[in-house]
Amino acid sequence: MEERNGYVSHIVFRNVENGYTVFELENAEGETETCVGNFPFISEGEYVCVRGEIVQHPVYMEQLKVASLETKDPDDQAAMLRYLSSGAIAGIRGGLAKRIVDRFGDRTFEVIEKEPERLAEVKGISEKKAMAISLQFEEKREMRSAMLFLQEYGISNQLAVKIFKAYGAGLYEIVKQNPYQLAEDIAGVGFRIADEIARKAGFALDSDYRVRAGILYVLGLGTSAGYVYMPEQQLLKEAVYRLEVSSGQLLDVLEQMALDKAVIVTEERAVYLPALYYSELNCARMLTDLNVPIRRNTGGCDAVIDSVAEREGLELDEQQRIAVREAMSTGLLVITGGPGTGKTTTINMIIRCLREAGMEILLAAPTGRAAKRMAEAAGCEAQTIHRLLEYNGSLLEGENREENKQEELFGRNEWNPLETDVLIIDEMSMVDIYLFHSLLKAVAVGTRLILVGDVNQLPSVGPGNVLKDIIRSHCFNVVKLSRIFRQAAESDIILNAHRINDGEEIELDNNSRDFFCLKRDDSHGVLEVMLWLVREKMPAYTSCTPFDVQVLTPMKKGELGVYRCNEVLQRYLNPKSPDKNEMESHGQLFREGDKVMQMKNNYQIKWEIRGYNQMVIEEGSGVFNGDCGIITEIDTFNKEITVRFDDEKYVAYPQGNMDELELAYAITIHKSQGSEYPAVVLPLLAGPRPLMNRNILYTAVTRGRKCVTIVGSRETVRGMIQNKSEQMRYSSLAERISELIKG
Repeated sequence: MEERNGYVSHIVFRNVENGYTVFELENAEGETETCVGNFPFISEGEYVCVRGEIVQHPVYMEQLKVASLETKDPDDQAAMLRYLSSGAIAGIRGGLAKRIVDRFGDRTFEVIEKEPERLAEVKGISEKKAMAISLQFEEKREMRSAMLFLQEYGISNQLAVKIFKAYGAGLYEIVKQNPYQLAEDIAGVGFRIADEIARKAGFALDSDYRVRAGILYVLGLGTSAGYVYMPEQQLLKEAVYRLEVSSGQLLDVLEQMALDKAVIVTEERAVYLPALYYSELNCARMLTDLNVPIRRNTGGCDAVIDSVAEREGLELDEQQRIAVREAMSTGLLVITGGPGTGKTTTINMIIRCLREAGMEILLAAPTGRAAKRMAEAAGCEAQTIHRLLEYNGSLLEGENREENKQEELFGRNEWNPLETDVLIIDEMSMVDIYLFHSLLKAVAVGTRLILVGDVNQLPSVGPGNVLKDIIRSHCFNVVKLSRIFRQAAESDIILNAHRINDGEEIELDNNSRDFFCLKRDDSHGVLEVMLWLVREKMPAYTSCTPFDVQVLTPMKKGELGVYRCNEVLQRYLNPKSPDKNEMESHGQLFREGDKVMQMKNNYQIKWEIRGYNQMVIEEGSGVFNGDCGIITEIDTFNKEITVRFDDEKYVAYPQGNMDELELAYAITIHKSQGSEYPAVVLPLLAGPRPLMNRNILYTAVTRGRKCVTIVGSRETVRGMIQNKSEQMRYSSLAERISELIKG
């Protein structure tokens, strides 16, 4: 471990988000050395003691990677002058700094801190400016002290910056009295971090503060699993296990939380986070408001359908005709069906028939890929739901945004609804209760809402089971398309998908043009074949690139999980090269040219669309869970990764946001929802029973457009078909709809 003392002569670079700083350190002999580390509080002119290790940067040569840094107050006039002249305090430079030091000498800092009004004795400083100087000086001291204080509790500089910005000098009281407040207020400080801080601060395991935070933590885990609520008994059981406290104390705290409106407990002993409770309740109300009959002559509808069908050269079966007729005569319609059942044809007919009547129509889907597919199929513009709602990237004033609080603001809402007669949403199985709530708020009563999706697909990543619950309520017009059309029936992908959904065995004899199963009994053999398929066989067979072939797997971990498959695929599809920069983040190696996926909604991160000569032609904010792209640039000096997403949006990720990215040569089947690929490869051996079920296999198979190849065990495939268990999702949307409509 090397140790250095000296002045911060120059701040070369600083990332304002995470505090990563590159600075020049000048010693007593006037020699300078480049230092790097996360130090958001240091300024030019400060005297510091640093400890760290010498590292060789591939571009910027030798650097001192600082592990710890201690600032020291200047103790002589020369040092004070140097500090004030550096610009660390806004408004003070060279001549003014010298006049201040000349006037107050060794007491300069003492005067700034304790007698700031005396600064007005110096020419060029008013009383107002004197107080501003003193305030800045104090803020810098406070921030430095806060960083050091929080470091004692094992808090990273990145989080420390967030905490200081949120609380200022009040953070000491919060950390000492109730550190669990951090988990509620600060994004990135979860229960585990807060619990570790509390342990170091001497909090007891049975502290009511801890129990309260633990209950919210367990409810948050439920939300991550897709629950809208948790049954009280299940919540208590999970909390007892994780917190190691008595159920009696948990019940007492839960009761108090209900009185404080921190949670909502229903008569059925269902425990909700308030945002989820009101989202569900309001969705039920708004759906019933939209479900109004529209007077229209049935014969007139049929005449329009016949006329449009003849003009467009389309042929409808009876169910499709019913769907189009219902779309013309009701305020709310659900259309569901598997692959090849004519959903696209039906949507196209609905669009043309309603436009025949002079209606304005908007189309949207949950993801960029799904919206693009919808636009191509319908021959008109389709947007993501977020873009449709004009997400503006801001937060409610004075509040921190967390994923489960839905505090994001949309330009379109109940006060500024969508200007359309008809709204059609595709891939509804992917829409969670939060997003659906925001969508419905922007749909004015009288607007026709048509929801389209495959109810047998996996449910949304976020909480709720919206499409299935709407159908399960039996309160709205639902048209189920079931006939497989002739062209689709020629595809074994589609035929096998329906057989899987019906629990029937599928042919695995490889006598097919688009569906194959290559038998391998061990993970090494599976990975070897997977690599061959992605690199050579599938691109040639389907006329695509290796990057277009998507590997899908049920699991993240294990020998055939996402992490292992990505490691192998990255090595051979995008190998290490002197021409490609790379960077490691959260245990994952990223390289220029890598295929990556956004793993969570980030409503604030900025994007830009570039035109000719890389000129920026459009800017905005927001990248969403499941968006895929390619790493175009890695700036190792500024610790930044730039990704070009499928919709041509360029996004720069600072180090603090890199944990939102994962390699995407292989992704989980859950993450593939709403997407379609020319070729899909499924490595399948034995795995956890909850992840090896019919629903997961069905979703995976339906992602392939030209070819699906399973590599692994045929017994595993058969076992998945027979395993029809699905993960339980606690939601009450169906019941709330029924209560409102049926009384």
